[in-house]
Amino acid sequence: MAASERFSESDRLQILAAIKEAEKNTSGEIRLFIEEDCGENVLDRAAFIFNELEMHKTKQRNGVLFYLATSSHHFAILGDQGIHSRVEKDFWHSIKHEMQNYFTEGNFLKGLTLGIKMSGEALKLHFPYDKKDKNELSDDIIFGKKK
Repeated sequence: MAASERFSESDRLQILAAIKEAEKNTSGEIRLFIEEDCGENVLDRAAFIFNELEMHKTKQRNGVLFYLATSSHHFAILGDQGIHSRVEKDFWHSIKHEMQNYFTEGNFLKGLTLGIKMSGEALKLHFPYDKKDKNELSDDIIFGKKK
């Protein structure tokens, strides 16, 4: 099954709503990239995607990428330098752990929306919304091409 087929239109709208809600009170940026297979070390693949999406080019280096490979059962969360340097040492691991509880049950929607919400809270704390803020990166879910 293609990665894009695992999420209904309703699921996609709920994920997009979670991203918009998480970004509402912060200058931070959250993106979601989903593909079927990782095919390499998950952190290496997520870092490659992070770079390809130019997430490191945000003004405050406060982008967060959620990477999910549905068939190979891999996922990663990468925070850019700005946010990573401000959160606790095990922050990303704790989010990943919470998400994994839902992923194990097959509930990708709940896991993703929870992880997005948790990241949004940290972004809001460390990078509060500014009137001059603009949405630097698209909120759209990005589905990778089948390899």
